[in-house]
Amino acid sequence: MEIIRASDMGFCFGVRRAVEMAERAAAELGELTSLGSVVHNQQVVRRLAELGVQVVRTPADAHGRAVIVPSHGVAPEVMAEAARRGLRVIDATCPMVTRSQQWAKRLSRDGFTVIIFGNPDHPEVRGVLGWAQGKAMAFPDENALQSVLLPSRIAVLSQTTQTEGRFASFVGSLLDLHLKGIREMRVINTLCNATTSKQAATRELARKVDLMIVVGGRESANTRHLAEVASAEGVETHQVEEASQIDAAWLRGRARVGITAGASTPNEAIDAVAARLRELA
Repeated sequence: MEIIRASDMGFCFGVRRAVEMAERAAAELGELTSLGSVVHNQQVVRRLAELGVQVVRTPADAHGRAVIVPSHGVAPEVMAEAARRGLRVIDATCPMVTRSQQWAKRLSRDGFTVIIFGNPDHPEVRGVLGWAQGKAMAFPDENALQSVLLPSRIAVLSQTTQTEGRFASFVGSLLDLHLKGIREMRVINTLCNATTSKQAATRELARKVDLMIVVGGRESANTRHLAEVASAEGVETHQVEEASQIDAAWLRGRARVGITAGASTPNEAIDAVAARLRELA
C-alpha cells in the first residue's frame, strides 16, 4: 500500500506563531492563561498545559495571571476587560484574522452592515462580530439567508477557513435572494491563503488515491473543510484526531492512501498517522 502526503498540510504560519508565543510566555512566566484554546487541536492544548498554559473562558477566570489571546482572536470588549483588570495580554491572534477584524471595524464605521459567512458559534466569527460594533450578522450557509431582512448597504466577509467555492456560492445566493433591496454591496475576500493552498493540495491528492485520511481536531473548522474537499472528489474520507482512531477495515483493498492535515495539526500527529498506516498495511 502506497502512502502519499499532501504537498501542503499541517501547521500554518498563524498557528505556528501562536504556539511559539505561548511557549515563550510559559517559559518566561511559568503559568498563564489562554482565553479559549490557543489552537483547535487537543494534542497541542495538552502539551501547552504541561508547560503551564491553562485554558479559561474569560479574563475574570485568569485570577490576575497573564492571558494569551488565541489564534482565532477575541472581541474588543474582551481585550478591554483584560485591560480593566490590569492583566498582561499576549496577543497571538492570527494576522489573517486581525485583517478580518479590521475590515469589520472599518466597514461598520462607514455605515455598512457586515455580513459574515461562517459559523456564528466559532470563536473567530464571534470575535469579528464584536469588532463590527453590533452592526453585523453571521450566517452559516445560504439557507439562513432565506427569511432574513437585510439593510440596503452591506459588506460581505468570510470566516478565514471557509472554502472558495462555498464563499462564492454564498455570495451568489445572497444576490439572488436580496438584490432588489441592496443599494450598495462590498465583498471582501478574507479567506486565508494558507487555508486555500491546503484545500487545493488536498483536492489534488484526493484525485490520485482511493482513501483519504484527514488529521486534525474535531473543533477545527479548517480541518473539517479539508475533509469536505476530499469527500467532494468522490474518495472515501475519514477524519481522525489521533493515529489510534484509524480502523484497519478502512484499508482493505486500498492501493493508495492519502494523508492531509489541518492548519492546527502538529507534525508529530501526522507522522504518527503515517506510521500507524504502515503498521496496519
